[in-house]
Amino acid sequence: MSLEQHTPLMRQFFAAKAEHPDVLLFFRMGDFYELFYDDARKAARLLDITLTQRGSSAGQPIPMAGVPHHAYEGYLARLVALGESVAICEQIGDPALAKGLVERKVVRIVTPGTVTDEALLDERRDTLLLAISRFKHGYGLAWADLASGRLRANEVDNDDALEAELARLQPAETLIADEEGWPEAVLEARGLRRRAPWLFDADSGRRQLLQFFGVHDLTAFGIDDKPRAIAAAGALLGYIEETQKQRLPHLRAIALETSDEAVAMNAATRRHLELDSRIDGDARATLLGVLDSTITPMGGRLLRRWLNRPLRNRQTVGERHHAVATLIEHRADDLLREAFRGLGDLERILSRVALRSARPRDLSTLRDGLSLLPAVREILASLDSPRLRALHDELGEHDATAHLLRSAIVPQPPLLARDGGVILEGYDFELDELRTLSTNADQFLIDLEAREREATGIATLKVGYNRVHGYYIEISKGQADKAPVHYTRRQTLTGAERYITEELKGFEDKVLSARDRSLTREKLLYDGLLDLLNEQLEPLRRCAGALSELDVFAGFAERAQSLDWTMPQLRDTPGIAIERGRHPVVEAVRDAPFEPNDLVFDDATRMYVITGPNMGGKSTFMRQNALIVLLACIGSFVPAAKATIGPIDRILTRIGAGDDLARGQSTFMVEMSETAYILHHATEQSLVLMDEIGRGTSTYDGLALADAVARQLAASNRSYTLFATHYFELTALAEPGSGIANLHLDAVEHGDALVFMHAVRPGPANRSFGLQVAALAGLPKAALQQARARLAELESQNRDAPLVPMSAPALDSPQQFGLFSPQSAALDALAAIDPDDLTPKQALEALYRLKALG
Repeated sequence: MSLEQHTPLMRQFFAAKAEHPDVLLFFRMGDFYELFYDDARKAARLLDITLTQRGSSAGQPIPMAGVPHHAYEGYLARLVALGESVAICEQIGDPALAKGLVERKVVRIVTPGTVTDEALLDERRDTLLLAISRFKHGYGLAWADLASGRLRANEVDNDDALEAELARLQPAETLIADEEGWPEAVLEARGLRRRAPWLFDADSGRRQLLQFFGVHDLTAFGIDDKPRAIAAAGALLGYIEETQKQRLPHLRAIALETSDEAVAMNAATRRHLELDSRIDGDARATLLGVLDSTITPMGGRLLRRWLNRPLRNRQTVGERHHAVATLIEHRADDLLREAFRGLGDLERILSRVALRSARPRDLSTLRDGLSLLPAVREILASLDSPRLRALHDELGEHDATAHLLRSAIVPQPPLLARDGGVILEGYDFELDELRTLSTNADQFLIDLEAREREATGIATLKVGYNRVHGYYIEISKGQADKAPVHYTRRQTLTGAERYITEELKGFEDKVLSARDRSLTREKLLYDGLLDLLNEQLEPLRRCAGALSELDVFAGFAERAQSLDWTMPQLRDTPGIAIERGRHPVVEAVRDAPFEPNDLVFDDATRMYVITGPNMGGKSTFMRQNALIVLLACIGSFVPAAKATIGPIDRILTRIGAGDDLARGQSTFMVEMSETAYILHHATEQSLVLMDEIGRGTSTYDGLALADAVARQLAASNRSYTLFATHYFELTALAEPGSGIANLHLDAVEHGDALVFMHAVRPGPANRSFGLQVAALAGLPKAALQQARARLAELESQNRDAPLVPMSAPALDSPQQFGLFSPQSAALDALAAIDPDDLTPKQALEALYRLKALG
């Protein structure tokens, strides 16, 4: 249908919609944001709001749905959480001055990765926008957190490394070139948005970065020779400028994060270790849930970043440990935590200041936070710690800024600046004069009402005001005939008439003019405050960063004392030695005391084969050691009596598995894929956890695979490996000089009950207690009795038979037998016969016995 057939308002809507066809359009009309046509139908379904049809355009009713402008953030948050993007189309002209239709313009596009409004953000999680560029020999990544002003980049060489980065970053929105052939992990990313391929070009990306930062080259940022990262960063910044439609002064630099700086963990490892999420959604039973006692949201976000990127740099991590120990020694952690209780989210507030979207309460929170700095600096002044001294310096001096905000902002400002009442009396003489005129209006109206009642004899006469009609004198219908002739009717209501007089009209012009001028003046002063704050933006942001780190250190100190954790020792020589280590999460969530255990890896012992019953604690023991190493590498104290950690480059796990139906992978395929990744990536400095390799296939297949994997990890990869298994045959791998030793988890039978000791002991287990665990799980008694009978039969056939050697021909034979093979018993019986000692009758009887065994 031709646009000429539509009304002027709808033509204005269609023009804005044509520029943003793929997003919902919030079209400002008075006190509402309206959505029309397909946008209205979609929003009504997603938000459960009313879809109506009002008016018509081009001869057809207009489907529409709307949300109040003063409450739009709640609706916007729900749409963003659903992965939708919304273009905000505002009235940019003054309706009072407009000739005809008020001009409207899209002022920004809110997408899942570019939100900065407080109501739309998870306060303890970064909201990241990620761009990925693809090259022949790898990928470039660039990501930004607009809400805090961080911009980072990286390069990875293959699909596995890319998947690991996606698992670490967990972006809210991901930008890729609109091309085929992307890895599955990318296509499954949240908020996936395809863009034109030419936007991911390295040359155009370089020009984009040079223009954005106003520099001649990128050498200072460390990415000048990183074309993949440059391409991704260019595409990222282009998208940000396209959606935000304004300058972004808080994005001052881009930093390169190299993979060799961090302890690498792939997606499976993060999932298995349950660092900050669980499959059941209970975040409290994760490592982050136990570790996070930070006071401020910005401290909580920093801790999450540290937890997901443990460091290999011993000096950096060592300085963190020393800072925590110093706080504990001087009991300064409690003082810091108490001070931080009055501290807001300065990091995100400063970003809103830079974007000029800060509200009055943001400024009052910033004011109160800066007022705490002298006390924080005093706490740090006497502490002898390199990192704490550096943070003391980064806090900076902000007394002038704090004084400015104290003198400018009322103690308890209103939510929005547009209604006035934000600027403190005495800050600006002109504003004070205008406010005085408005304030005196109330007394004038009281006096006028009393005079008019006396003059007219109408006791119910009232003088009032509303924003639509201004000031008025109201007389009830029954008394309207007594209205003086100099009263001019202004409005007729159901039960009353409203009038205006020359005196009241003159007063109205004077007061309303003063109020309008007062609001205009206050807005000008508020914008001036934002200008002044932006001049100090960079030192203020450094201050917020220092406060975040101090919050994390104080939280580490509190956890160490509350949970009885100790400072780990980092050393440059290879090895891991943990005395009386405990699982931090299991210990925190269970009431029973936790049984601590030791672990020692050195050059002589690179692998432990761990046997023992199900539920005996094998998986817990393995995970706890990985978590202890990880905690040590982020700067935290650890749940152990003593821990000495040598260089670690990766933590890799293969623990448990399930079908991945979406990718068409069985449980065994998932297990083998994760195992293959470990064998390809583990090094001499890697910590590897392997749990029940080979259980998803037939007995000898699984046994052969488990044996081969264990041998390669011990001999070729030479990783620090904890290898849990129910194949007792693998305990034979622990030969002198192999680098392999046996451990087992203790359990004892007490009557009909099975008691798990959860204690790690040297040597292999002597049995698996499978039937006892099955009984604990509630298996029917009839099934258990049948299982016991069959077990006794199999054991009698195989009693005293040696374990099948791993090189036995049976493993390579096309025909495979169970572990309790009757053929094995027959061969053993045959070997025990001495033909020279047999009579003919005894030989015949032996032959029948052998036939029965076969």
